[in-house]
Amino acid sequence: MNEIPIIITTSNYKTANEPDQLFQCDCACADQAFAFTTPTPDLSAPLRHPFLHTQALPNGHTLMFNPHRDNGVAVVNAPAKAIWQTFATGPDPVRPMQNVVDKAQPDHYASTITKLVEAGLLEPANTQVQVRQFAAQTLSAWVHVTNECNLRCDYCYIRKTEDDMSEDIGRAAVDAIFRSARKHNFKQVKLKFAGGEATMNLKRVFDIHAYASEQANKIGLSVDTVILSNGVSIGERAIAQFIERGIRVSISLDGVDEYHDAQRKFANGQGSFRWVSRTIDKLIAKGIKPFISITLSDRNADGLAQTIKYVIDRDLPFNINFFRDNDCAAPHSDLKLRDDRVIDAMLQAFSVIEAQLPTRSLLGSLVDRAQFDQPHDKTCSVGDAYLVIDHQGQISKCQMEIERPVTSIFADDPLAFIHSDKIGIQNLRVEEKEGCRECEWKYWCAGGCPALTFRATGRYDVKSPNCRIYKAIYPALLRLEAMRLLRLAKLDLNCN
Repeated sequence: MNEIPIIITTSNYKTANEPDQLFQCDCACADQAFAFTTPTPDLSAPLRHPFLHTQALPNGHTLMFNPHRDNGVAVVNAPAKAIWQTFATGPDPVRPMQNVVDKAQPDHYASTITKLVEAGLLEPANTQVQVRQFAAQTLSAWVHVTNECNLRCDYCYIRKTEDDMSEDIGRAAVDAIFRSARKHNFKQVKLKFAGGEATMNLKRVFDIHAYASEQANKIGLSVDTVILSNGVSIGERAIAQFIERGIRVSISLDGVDEYHDAQRKFANGQGSFRWVSRTIDKLIAKGIKPFISITLSDRNADGLAQTIKYVIDRDLPFNINFFRDNDCAAPHSDLKLRDDRVIDAMLQAFSVIEAQLPTRSLLGSLVDRAQFDQPHDKTCSVGDAYLVIDHQGQISKCQMEIERPVTSIFADDPLAFIHSDKIGIQNLRVEEKEGCRECEWKYWCAGGCPALTFRATGRYDVKSPNCRIYKAIYPALLRLEAMRLLRLAKLDLNCN
């Protein structure tokens, strides 16, 4: 195996049926409206090493990641790396390909060098990587169908009442979303049913879903839907309806046993893990793999590895969100992240994943709002392609600012008000953030959640207060992807 140069990339092992990344978070996840552009490589020109992040891997393999290309993680074996290194030896690191090709194996070397260029691991000396902005294709909407909830989670930012969204408001909300979608040329609408606890107003969820599907067919838009739930009271009838209507399910699970119960309790103070776990088992038995949303705080950090094993054992898609401070959570100071403690918890969780690697890539789901499956220059789609509609029809930019609306569903084009607002949350491009401009990770992290940064610093134009955590974890995240690639390549080799 080691006699032949081998290059494995993320694109070789992308699972076709991976859940849409836009459904893999309960936030305003970034749409793919950003990419790197490079001209068609001229292999007759001198070649050079671009800036790469590299790590040694077992058995002489090397991880390589070009943060200014869309290729993802690459793994090369020792012979491929030896060919790559020839461009860094001698007095001149920029060398024409024909000066490097082994005269005894010209086709063999030329093929490997071409693959190295295609993977973004070598580049012509005259290459100038540029970023390309293009219009987002998906308008996402957080539809707050109720302010009521059967839990009292310590980190929740919603002030609970018994108020529900009415049928008239629900349908008017759909009309408003579609008006803006058409005016701004979106191709798709994603509805995230939330609360409170959305399952406490399922009648409205199903009515809105049916009405949205009907209207979308009339105007030629596609619609996808997900319900965000705490998972404590989803019955068999509801599950049957989710399946029949094609509504995806996301469940909040912050730990196993006491680690979940420490921050997700019923109003009477009783923990909710037993009920949530039972719901997850019911969904799996009916053929639904719920997406698991894990909120990591300082309080449940010790249990993260156990939580990850729980979801990995059940082959469930998941993401890890970091606790975001807010007014309602202010009395609970023990939720706030401590860097070293969180880093240690995350690395222990990564060790669990490495011992039981899933087939799907985890590049877009492991570290808060960082998405290493796609470059992005904004943390999320807040202010661009996102609407938050409360139970009264008021529209905000972000669910964490749901009490500070900027317009309502009765505006002719609600998204236009979102675009023009300069008072609420400002989701700046990463190049505008102090401390981010020169960072190698900037197009994968995008500087962190703007709401969190503003609460901690009073500014939107600075890096995240979690920056140290992110930088400590990103290399380990890339290593997990590299080990996944090696495992899948080995399986393929054994099968062949």
